[in-house]
Amino acid sequence: MKVKIALIAAILALAVGFVYFDVGHYLTLEYIKSQQVQLAQLVAESPVRAGLFYFLIYVSIAALSLPGAAILTLLGGAIFGLWQGVVIVSFASTLGATLAMLASRFILRQQVVKRFGSQLKKIDTGIEKEGAFYLFSLRLVPAFPFFAINLLMGLTKISVPKFFIVSQVGMLAGTVVFVNAGTQLAQIETISDILSPTLIASFMLLGIFPLVAKRMIDFIAATKMLRNYSKPKSFDRDVIVIGAGSGGLVAALIAATVKAKVTLVEKHKMGGDCLNTGCVPSKSLLRSAKFAFDLRRGDQLGFAATEPDFDFKDVMARVQRIISSIEPHDSVERFESLGVDCAMAEARILSPYLVEVGGKVLSTRNIIVATGAAPFVPDIAGIEKVKVLTSDNLWALQNLPRRLIVLGGGPIGTELTQAFSRLGSHVTQVEALPNILNREDPEISAMMAEQLRSEGVAVLVNSTAIAIELEQQDKYLVVDSDGSQQRIEFDEILVAVGRKANVKGFGLEELGVEIAPQGTIVVDEYLRTNYPNIYAIGDVAGPYQFTHTASHMSWYATVNALFGSFKKFKVDYSVVPWATFCSPEVARVGLNETEATQQGLDFEVTKFDVAELDRALADEEAMGVVKVITQSGSDKILGVTIVADHAGDLISEYVLAMKHGLGLGKIMATIHIYPTMAEMNKFAAGEWRKAHKPDWALGLAGKYHAWRRN
Repeated sequence: MKVKIALIAAILALAVGFVYFDVGHYLTLEYIKSQQVQLAQLVAESPVRAGLFYFLIYVSIAALSLPGAAILTLLGGAIFGLWQGVVIVSFASTLGATLAMLASRFILRQQVVKRFGSQLKKIDTGIEKEGAFYLFSLRLVPAFPFFAINLLMGLTKISVPKFFIVSQVGMLAGTVVFVNAGTQLAQIETISDILSPTLIASFMLLGIFPLVAKRMIDFIAATKMLRNYSKPKSFDRDVIVIGAGSGGLVAALIAATVKAKVTLVEKHKMGGDCLNTGCVPSKSLLRSAKFAFDLRRGDQLGFAATEPDFDFKDVMARVQRIISSIEPHDSVERFESLGVDCAMAEARILSPYLVEVGGKVLSTRNIIVATGAAPFVPDIAGIEKVKVLTSDNLWALQNLPRRLIVLGGGPIGTELTQAFSRLGSHVTQVEALPNILNREDPEISAMMAEQLRSEGVAVLVNSTAIAIELEQQDKYLVVDSDGSQQRIEFDEILVAVGRKANVKGFGLEELGVEIAPQGTIVVDEYLRTNYPNIYAIGDVAGPYQFTHTASHMSWYATVNALFGSFKKFKVDYSVVPWATFCSPEVARVGLNETEATQQGLDFEVTKFDVAELDRALADEEAMGVVKVITQSGSDKILGVTIVADHAGDLISEYVLAMKHGLGLGKIMATIHIYPTMAEMNKFAAGEWRKAHKPDWALGLAGKYHAWRRN
């Protein structure tokens, strides 16, 4: 901080000195013209010393962003000639610009990050990808003040070497023009004699050229992938969607709605993982488990505590009944009635234009890959000796495991851990990381771990599965917990350590579609793969593996595929909510405290304890917290975490507020029904308001009321 203050003081002192001593008087066209002969003579007498002195003055003026660089450039041409002047001015201006950029970064960036971290993160991402092109374009156009470019670039993460080299090259054309004009100094009356409208227009065209060239390069690179494939003269389909999960269903429906001819291909079951093995069955199981849990705590609700009497087969039958009741929403019959051609078959991409569907080859203008993901089973010694349960095959289970091990502390593992524990299994949850629900703040993770432990779950963190061992009919998992090993006996083991994208077996490898190191399909901001007419959405593309984000991506991919020649839309991940449906639920949108700290943001944390909420008390669900991250000194919401019953529903108010720029003040001013769980959002906003109450105004109000009483 002391260094920063000293630097600011030095810059201010030099700027004040520049004005006080009227240094600008010496950097006018009239003055240098009057002194041209004397200055040229000094250069002739001592060219090295004069060149060095001129270089240092130029660097200082540019570094301090003071006016006069244009006049100095003319002077360089007048006293050093064209080529020597170009060399000196080019390096001096670039060095000065780089120093100005570094000063801006050192003095301002940290404060800007604290204030506008989320916005700056997007800019940094763009600068990392195309910063050189943008900087080069700006340097070519004299209409953009160079000092402003230096200061703004200092706020980004552009590297110093890249900034220096691009600036050196980008400013060269303008430097040559001004230095060359300086060689004819006597004929120049005003700067406008150099920067004619024609010349400015030429520079602007030059500035636009790199961006146009970049787009052309991108277009050529994309279309190059198609050159080796024969494009049909006509097409059977506008789009073929592979995979009928949540993403594929929405994509096909959008295409049919805008009257495109679309074929939706599914090799297994309509509805994909969400309906058949994911969201729907897991939430159905959780509801049954919650009822069993409520029976056991009946004394809290005014009844005798009762051990639930049930047959696990009936619970699983209910799960299948719920799936069957929802199936018509995603059925072939429904989607065909909406104009979608559905094919229950395997698809294979033969070319960017051809897809084999159940033995029949269809031509298509576009392909949308929505093949989802499958549970990842780690390579643990001896794992092949047992039948492993995953979220895919779990739903065929007919007997409640007496002893269940759940590998994984993420959302899926935590939900199923609690469900089976409440149904009566003795569950051990094994997580390699320091916390379960590791994406949440440590206090939130600890809250959920404590809840599971209070229900009888053995939660092991910092624990790695080493091997599975069999001894006659007994099965054991060997776990390394903080350096010490233990053997845990089990009847069933459920693996929920993550999901891997389904990218193999339907033509992507042969086609050369780019796959990321983490195994997902690489897509750009328009959801295109390295083939411009092949798109990918949902779990197979990431970055989020949620049903609602897959549906969200579907709109962008489908609209870009069908109407991208007119207008393309970049996928928007600015406000993405999610929830873990344990009890209490954990829901989040935006940043949490950990992420805000990691990004160096200047933020505040506001909390409301759910135990203080009347409805939560009435429902015997008085556990949890609302935790709001706001921009420091503002009610602007950066992120929210809710731990509470129905948190997945309650978070929606904050999602709406963040999406449309509404602050906590607006939420506090909104009437919420009493008594409801939704009141917690209003009360959290009230906590923020109390922390920001204007004490000075309240003091004046107190004095006013005292005066009125007397």
